[in-house]
Amino acid sequence: MVNDVVDLTLTKPRSRRGYIKWLRKWWAGLAVIALLLAGFLLWPSSPRDLSVGNRLLNSQVLPSWRDGDLIVLVRHEERCDRSTNPCFGGAEGLTVVGTQRAQELGKAFLKLGMEGSDVLASPALRTAQTSHFMFGNAELTSGQQAICGAAIGEELLSHKQPGRNLVFVTHSGCIADFEKTLGSPHAAFPEYGSALFVRVKANGKFETLGIMNSPGWPAVLKKL
Repeated sequence: MVNDVVDLTLTKPRSRRGYIKWLRKWWAGLAVIALLLAGFLLWPSSPRDLSVGNRLLNSQVLPSWRDGDLIVLVRHEERCDRSTNPCFGGAEGLTVVGTQRAQELGKAFLKLGMEGSDVLASPALRTAQTSHFMFGNAELTSGQQAICGAAIGEELLSHKQPGRNLVFVTHSGCIADFEKTLGSPHAAFPEYGSALFVRVKANGKFETLGIMNSPGWPAVLKKL
């Protein structure tokens, strides 16, 4: 009988300590999950893909395009020095495939209508060639360097005319810079020929409408 009492007395504290230890681990795990979830929700994502469903048609892209309120950053097509495809001309320029894709991309913009839009390209050969094959012209920025960096928004606004869209053929790094200023510092790396659509509001602020990658254009254009 004495042994039974002693066993009972020794067992209870151990069980209680184990329960408290388990409870602490459970709360610690829950806290980690909560932090990961909060980080996921607060982590800025990429601009929405306008090729999905009817997003281009249901967004503000088309009416803003007609009103001349957009700045569109287009990444140059496939560059020669990072591809095994035949070059069109010059290692820093496009591949032959890149020139063909630029022509197809230009047709997509022509379908939207280019009457109320101006085209500008950074001075690099690959951006100039992309602009040429897209639109038949290659008006380059006056400086030797591309419009990039933290002040890219202000620089783009200085080139945009009221009531006219600005299509800027540029580089992936410059598009990433603009996405950072727009609140998406961790956006997916821009693909060749991708187009970032940004609306300029009446107060001069920017609103990201979405991004269109080259493979998504054919299906979208059928709906226009």
